Amino acid sequence: MPASGGHSRHRGQARPGRAAPLGTRGTSRGEPGLGEPPRPRTGGLELRSSAFSDGTLIPERHSHGGGNHSPALEWLAVPGGAAELVLLCEDPDAPGGTFTHWVVTRIPPETSGIEEDGSIPGALEGRNDFGEHGWGGPWPPAGDEPHRYFFRLHAVDRPLRLGEDATGGQVRAALAGHVLGTGTLVGRFGR
Repeated sequence: MPASGGHSRHRGQARPGRAAPLGTRGTSRGEPGLGEPPRPRTGGLELRSSAFSDGTLIPERHSHGGGNHSPALEWLAVPGGAAELVLLCEDPDAPGGTFTHWVVTRIPPETSGIEEDGSIPGALEGRNDFGEHGWGGPWPPAGDEPHRYFFRLHAVDRPLRLGEDATGGQVRAALAGHVLGTGTLVGRFGR
């Protein structure tokens, strides 16, 4: 996947406390496959977006070549005892293996979402597989069937103590044995 030049983004504000309901758009419980109904919640954590619904196409404005705006996300039912939330967005359909598009660690468990192009006070955006910090939107090879983008929010029982250069692989290794619950939202994108 080719990296695109730098895209400017305007930073919004995180939503502390409970965010306004987003309706039924983008609700995912557990880890559904494409075309499957949502599965029962894993650890009670639910992840959704106002930008797209589970299993549907991610709008062009969120793609790496179409504006690179990170999507708004909201989460509900963070398990008690969570010390930190961790967000990953990964494409398992990439030609070279799983491609990480977003790494966010140190998310305070009392937060309930992030606005489009927003940041969360205290959280750290790690390095995506484009080699950039923060969101690197979908950009699969032209002509491929739409790829799947798994947004996973993990509630963990201890701080992971990962720095700002944390990669998806480092986060996955640090999560082992410490996940209290996971909310998953799957979007698709092709070009």
